[in-house]
Amino acid sequence: MKHLELHIIQSVPVACLNRDDLNSPKTAMFGGVQRARVSSQAWKSPIREEMKAIEVTLFKGNRSRRMVSELSSKLQKKGIERDASVIISEHVADIIETLDSKTDGDGFKKIKTLMFFSEAEYDAIVDAVTDEIRSAAEAIRDLTATAAKVSEVLKGTDEEKKEPAKKELEKLEKEMEKNRKALAKAFNDKKIRDTIKSVQLKDAADIALFGRMVANDHSLTVEAASMFSHALSTHKADSEIDFFTAVDDLQREEESGAAITGTLEFNSATYYRFAALNLDMLADADHLGAMTHEQRQSVVRAFIEATIKAMPVARKYTMNGNTVPVYVLGVVREKGHPIQLVNAFENPVPYSKKGFVIESIKRANAEFSDLKDTWGVDSVFAKAVVKGTLKEEIKESLGSIETCFLDNLIDGMVAHVI
Repeated sequence: MKHLELHIIQSVPVACLNRDDLNSPKTAMFGGVQRARVSSQAWKSPIREEMKAIEVTLFKGNRSRRMVSELSSKLQKKGIERDASVIISEHVADIIETLDSKTDGDGFKKIKTLMFFSEAEYDAIVDAVTDEIRSAAEAIRDLTATAAKVSEVLKGTDEEKKEPAKKELEKLEKEMEKNRKALAKAFNDKKIRDTIKSVQLKDAADIALFGRMVANDHSLTVEAASMFSHALSTHKADSEIDFFTAVDDLQREEESGAAITGTLEFNSATYYRFAALNLDMLADADHLGAMTHEQRQSVVRAFIEATIKAMPVARKYTMNGNTVPVYVLGVVREKGHPIQLVNAFENPVPYSKKGFVIESIKRANAEFSDLKDTWGVDSVFAKAVVKGTLKEEIKESLGSIETCFLDNLIDGMVAHVI
């Protein structure tokens, strides 16, 4: 398996990048001590947003539960009446993922789980069903109009004439329900699935990179070409507590004390981050095989840049943790599977007056060399971007790793895209 790897050392100050259900920073035990942890999901979300900012035309996938609303809106733009569009959209959504009884703010039902879909896939579904349902949709519109007229008549009809009108209304409503069911069966489930499967991911490289799981139909599942680990601190890390107060600007002079007090947990850590990308998979027919070689290179370029630069946004207004890495090792291997360097930190980095960064980089480099010397894990590309002030401190640990600027690192890795 030809793949690329990114090994990143990054320090983050007072922050809470990723919270658990108690609003505490996430942690994990590793090497017998507690580490600060940031889940892969917490980092992947801002990475997806960063990629869209870099190459908007190639990353048009959206994860949402509002599939019914999206399909209904597109059907209505095709001239389908709203009632009919909702029925069809609910039917299609229920084929792909189970519908929830809950609705959104506009009254549309949601699906039970987030679904990763592209604009092209939505458009293909709409095109596939529009012509088939148009005549039935018009019939529903006519029946709805007739029922509205009967209801209006009932308002001004005396008691002795209301019963026949009610019976007529009931008859029409039954006919409408029958028509709705027929409308939902105007196309079969297989056609919808085949329509989705026929769409190539030309506009949604994010689906190819991050994958899509469809429990109702595994044939619609897309295996993720990328892999991410949870970021772990290279050292022992304890959570601390911040006691905060807020002042009422309009408080009377004779009143004293804070208007609000509270506590928040935070930590500070030097993290080891890891991400990898299966270049063979990315180029196959189920992923980005329909793209040109240059387009796939653009996708990988955006992926590398976004993975290096993106940051989780939790508490960004009160505990902003935005930093850039101090060390990025980029690796390309022709075979084997991606391998983390996290075992370099199984024995936690001890505190020193120079902090944790220098020793963390040295250990990562030693682990990289050991993979080759002990296990024969070879690479065709291995270069690193190092914070300028650290180059002298860590140069002896680099071994065969060359240092370079970020643009050179990205260009060098992108050159290996299939």
